[in-house]
Amino acid sequence: MAEIVKLTKAGKKELEDKLDYLKNERRKEITDAIAEARSHGDLSENAEYDAALDAQAHNEHEIGEIEAKLKNAVVIDESEISTNTVSLGALVTLRLVDYGIEEEYQIVSETEAKLDVVPKRISRDSAIGGGVLGHKVGETLTVQTPGGPTKVRILGIRREFN
Repeated sequence: MAEIVKLTKAGKKELEDKLDYLKNERRKEITDAIAEARSHGDLSENAEYDAALDAQAHNEHEIGEIEAKLKNAVVIDESEISTNTVSLGALVTLRLVDYGIEEEYQIVSETEAKLDVVPKRISRDSAIGGGVLGHKVGETLTVQTPGGPTKVRILGIRREFN
């Protein structure tokens, strides 16, 4: 049985957009690269052709993975996200006490985790994401991270409607 993937509405849309890109634009780019490499003659020693075939295999594999995730996706009902305790989908303002840093994070599944967005989306399976799950505003916790124990204070919990 396939594992259920819990996604935010925005996370599901991102996966759908990526799937569309891979199936349409990326497939065309790869098909063009294969055709170009074939035009160079002998395929037995054609590195461009081998690279294009590898790209094709990688693309098809990624398409399959995304389709499986979407097939088993359950979108989190944002109106049911608790603002009393940290839960999946919640936007949480944290102070990393040991570092003097205050940031807002969204707690998401591993599928949606992304640190190059605002707010950063951290996995419920990460040390900090998992460490704050189920806790309340005002609590200060010691979370075991790969770099050692880190004190985290929960400053706020909210939900965001997209």
